[in-house]
Amino acid sequence: MTEDTAPHEPTLEALTAAGFDLAALSEEQHEVLRALAPEELALLVDIRGRLDAAAPEVQAHADVAGGALF
Repeated sequence: MTEDTAPHEPTLEALTAAGFDLAALSEEQHEVLRALAPEELALLVDIRGRLDAAAPEVQAHADVAGGALF
């Protein structure tokens, strides 16, 4: 996500706050994320939190799911 993301984009802001790196995603992928239902957003944030909790202290970055998860 870039700095010019408008404050009225709570879904993208929530994903960024949860540690998702959205900068590498296309505008079309951002649109998909903006359209997530609240339950879908909550699930992604929960999965990300569990993955982070299970990760070793030092971990190489992986390109998974277009960079959306890691």
